Amino acid sequence: MPVFPLKHCAYPGCGALFRNSGSYCEQHKQIAQDERSDRRRQLDQERGSAASRGYSSAWRKARESFLARHSFCVRCEAEGFPRLATVVDHIIPHKGDKRLFWDRNNWQPLCKRHHDLKTAAEDGGFGNTNRYS
Repeated sequence: MPVFPLKHCAYPGCGALFRNSGSYCEQHKQIAQDERSDRRRQLDQERGSAASRGYSSAWRKARESFLARHSFCVRCEAEGFPRLATVVDHIIPHKGDKRLFWDRNNWQPLCKRHHDLKTAAEDGGFGNTNRYS
């Protein structure tokens, strides 16, 4: 079993030293996990369900049809390593605008990796501030 070096607990104000593979001491491990779960639950409620955002059975059929005609991720192809697309991305985020949502000129095929990178950049995820080009 590996021996981990001592490190400080990442929980605000704690700073206790511990040895394990996580970021929190035993006292704060569950608290931090519960806080993350609460934040995730709150964000999910604010975001609404997939159906309420327009991702209905009609969307699933349109998505399948689009991916059948546009099989490869446009970013992977541009990098010279074609991979199958698994996501229909809205080039300009629709943010609930039904016209933009259904505008096929606003769709592009992406692999999950490139879609996640684009979404994170647009939303400021991974510490990014809209750097995806």
